[in-house]
Amino acid sequence: MFYLDLFRALQKHKVQYVVVGGIAINLHGVERATMDVDLVLAMDEANLQRFLRAAAELDLKPSLPVKIESLCNAAQLDEWVREKHMIAFCLRPPSKTAPSIDIIVQPKVSFKTMYRNRIEKDIGGVRFQLASIDDLIALKTDTGRNQDASDIIALNKVKQILAEGR
Repeated sequence: MFYLDLFRALQKHKVQYVVVGGIAINLHGVERATMDVDLVLAMDEANLQRFLRAAAELDLKPSLPVKIESLCNAAQLDEWVREKHMIAFCLRPPSKTAPSIDIIVQPKVSFKTMYRNRIEKDIGGVRFQLASIDDLIALKTDTGRNQDASDIIALNKVKQILAEGR
């Protein structure tokens, strides 16, 4: 299963990351179709090098004709965000049926905050880091996207259910 392989590789290489986007919303109990895995990484050099090792193990390649090492070039990423309005650095696995991996390069909520608020999950001995409901809501607020507005409503319902202890 690609998801478990991904999280296993991230765990093995000690990558600091947080799962955001549709997968995170699913794991909080909201049914939502998604075609990718959205991650936020600690963007320091050591963590990015660990991520590159995990990506190499999974044979992930950028969807654009750039080198994967571009992810480590903060100036290049800043330029792409500024000039091309890039939100995510997209990677594709070799299997056509596996989801793409989007590395969110400049999230509205800092990695440090999301990592501090993360929820750790375990599926079959594979641990992964999940963004908190509040951080997901903050990431999706004021994006202008209908899907994000729907996600916020659903996540607030989950928060209410959890608060009521149901």
